[in-house]
Amino acid sequence: MLAAESKEAEAGLVVSLPATPVGSWKQIVEPIQPFLDAVAQRLEAQVREFDPALMPYAEYALTGNGKHLRPALVALSARALGKVSEAHVTVAVIIEMVHLATLVHDDVMDEAEIRRGQPTLAANWGNEIAVLFGDCLFAQALKLAASFPTPEVCRAVAAATHTVCAGEILQTQHRRDFERSRREYFRVLEMKTAELFALSCELAAFLSEASGGHRAALRRFGLNFGVAYQIYDDCLDLFGSEAVAGKSLGTDLAKGKLTLPVFLAWERATPAERAELEALVAEWQPAAMRRVSNLLARYETLGPSLEVIGEYLERARQALGTLPRTSGRAALQELTGFLARQTETLGVCV
Repeated sequence: MLAAESKEAEAGLVVSLPATPVGSWKQIVEPIQPFLDAVAQRLEAQVREFDPALMPYAEYALTGNGKHLRPALVALSARALGKVSEAHVTVAVIIEMVHLATLVHDDVMDEAEIRRGQPTLAANWGNEIAVLFGDCLFAQALKLAASFPTPEVCRAVAAATHTVCAGEILQTQHRRDFERSRREYFRVLEMKTAELFALSCELAAFLSEASGGHRAALRRFGLNFGVAYQIYDDCLDLFGSEAVAGKSLGTDLAKGKLTLPVFLAWERATPAERAELEALVAEWQPAAMRRVSNLLARYETLGPSLEVIGEYLERARQALGTLPRTSGRAALQELTGFLARQTETLGVCV
């Protein structure tokens, strides 16, 4: 799994980690495993909420082998402020369904064939079915959100879904646009990926009846952690392997999506190399990946990208400073360390 402007100092690459480091994913989620099991069971139960003709698609989409990172953020945020309730399970299911809907649509747009180590829904049943079923997932998530006695949950989920989709549109508008500033790139990351991380933390705090200050602090944590996670995912697409990622790689450049390492290479390249890179992305062919990889290595783009991830993780840790000193808060801090270690393993693939 895990898998703004910045200083661009070089960062050394680190060798792979031990199989079970301190603060591993398994260790972090062990206290909340019953919660994650309950979320998985509720997702399976949601399959029966669809028309019988759609149940094969629902079962395929809702019973995958993902790590359930967003539900984990819900549980850990709730534990940081007190106890976890059944309402937290419901919110985690809602957010995970929205996330799964975005994945179904992303795989259509990216023409991806592998997701979580298995064929995508689009690869199995075609783009038309995948797009329509992704819409069904969005609608079912909002229907479940509307079951809360307060409209605030449904309003927050709808607003976050709007932000995520708007971020996807902005990213699509700026495909192959090398002149777009990195500030715009980070804005899209916040909208497209980090928003659901922030929603997970913020709604957990809301259901725990936390103060406005604690809700805001957890939202900041989720937003910064989400940006760091997406930059890691962008780097994984360029420097990772499908065996580790469990999904198709190289899809960003194939669809004209420009990510931080590519921006860094373009900014540092000679005018001739810039023109070449622009041409390679404009008329993408799989064979171009070797040349792009050479440019990424020549201008040492991975190290500075890892540094930016580290900066966002530090902001996430700082956001937790006002929260009570609980095991949940400590687990959120450990989560930032886990992602930091995951980024270090990217150096092995270079």
